[in-house]
Amino acid sequence: MQSFIASYLLKNRAKLIEEWGKEWAKLRSESDLLTQPDDAFEHTNRKLMELVLSTAEGHKDSYYAELKEHVDRFIQNGGSLILFSKSMHLFRKVCQRFVLASDLKESQAVEMLAELNEWIDERTDRIVNDYAGNWEHTIEMQKLSLLELSAPLIPVFEGITVMPLIGTIDTARAKLIMENLLEGVIEHRSKVVLIDITGVPVVDTMVAQHIIEASEAVRLIGAKAVLVGIRPEIAQTIVNLGIDLARFPTQSTLRKGVVLALEMTGKKVVDL
Repeated sequence: MQSFIASYLLKNRAKLIEEWGKEWAKLRSESDLLTQPDDAFEHTNRKLMELVLSTAEGHKDSYYAELKEHVDRFIQNGGSLILFSKSMHLFRKVCQRFVLASDLKESQAVEMLAELNEWIDERTDRIVNDYAGNWEHTIEMQKLSLLELSAPLIPVFEGITVMPLIGTIDTARAKLIMENLLEGVIEHRSKVVLIDITGVPVVDTMVAQHIIEASEAVRLIGAKAVLVGIRPEIAQTIVNLGIDLARFPTQSTLRKGVVLALEMTGKKVVDL
């Protein structure tokens, strides 16, 4: 930004903050910021305004870092990125009002308005893009964590583990199921793995293929897979689709699957 515009902003800093504060007060009445105490609201918006204007000075990167930190706190305290964006539009409105009311020549005013718009857009876009990037990263990490939790391998007896599956199974989740299954079989020294599909709402050709591949992979590392939780409607779907599960033991319930797994490992349930 040209130096004379930076000088103009800093020269009119107090007036800009005052007018911007008035616009902020109007915005507050339309937002959740009404829940904030007056002194907290005043401190929050004044700090924001001062930081934005400070980026007109030299060493703006250091001011950007402080501004981003302040916006982070602002959002954590109940604000939003949309509200921040609105506040920057209000700042644009105040600046335009000042320029149009000044004694600048028309050509100078037009040039200054264009520079001011570019200056405001740069700061708004930088904060929004930085925050959105961090937010997307956080969402992706949470998604991965949820995926990992959605395919646990649980040891129930010596040599017997259960993998309960809940929800739909897509390609990404199927890959994670396969990884957790193979790693868990080796870690727990499993001889039999019960793959429980009670919580899987739909078993189509793709889902069945993923389950078959997982069962085959378990067999290749020396263990056996038992498919449990096959409800009547799921059994009918498997037959209608012509899916062949003849190579793998199946049981209608997890309880029956556990009994079968005990028998396969040389154990049995005894009533006392």
